[in-house]
Amino acid sequence: MITAHTPAGYIGAQLLRRLKPAHLSARAWSLYGAISGILPDVDMLWFYLVDHRRIHHHRYPTHWPSLWLLALVIAFLFWRRTHRPAAAIALLFAVNGMVHLCLDSIVGDILWLMPWRDTPYSLFTVTARYQPWWLNFIFHWVFLLELAIWAVAAGIFLHNQRQPHD
Repeated sequence: MITAHTPAGYIGAQLLRRLKPAHLSARAWSLYGAISGILPDVDMLWFYLVDHRRIHHHRYPTHWPSLWLLALVIAFLFWRRTHRPAAAIALLFAVNGMVHLCLDSIVGDILWLMPWRDTPYSLFTVTARYQPWWLNFIFHWVFLLELAIWAVAAGIFLHNQRQPHD
C-alpha cells in the first residue's frame, strides 16, 4: 500500500469508536486513528535519513508483526482491566498497526515470523516495469483496493458530517 494507510486508520477509529474516551472529541479520535494507520512507517525516517536506503524499511522492527501483536495483547489487557483513556488510545494504535501490516502484506514483503524466521511474505507481486518505482504500484490492479479504502473512508466521513457532533 502506498496511500491507503491513513484512511484505513480513520476507518479503524470509526469501527472502534465505542472505545473512545468520553473527554476526547470524535475529531481527535479520528485523528489518532489516521496517525496510527501510518505509525509503522515512522521507520521511513531512519530508512532515508540514517540508513540511506540500504535495508528495506519492512525489515525494521517497526514492521515486525510479532511486536505489533505483543502491543495489541498488552493494550487489550490494559484496556480490559482499567478502561482508561490511555488504554483505549493504545488499543486503537495497536489495532491500526496490525491493519497496516496486513495491508502491506498484499503486495509488500512483510516478515510475519520475525524474529524467529527471516522470510518475507506477500499475497501478490508487483513487477517492476516503470520508472519511477511508484508507478508500478499505481498501474497494478491492487491500487483499486487503495481507491476503495479511500472511498469507504470518504463515505464514513461524509456520513459523520451529517450527524450531530459530540
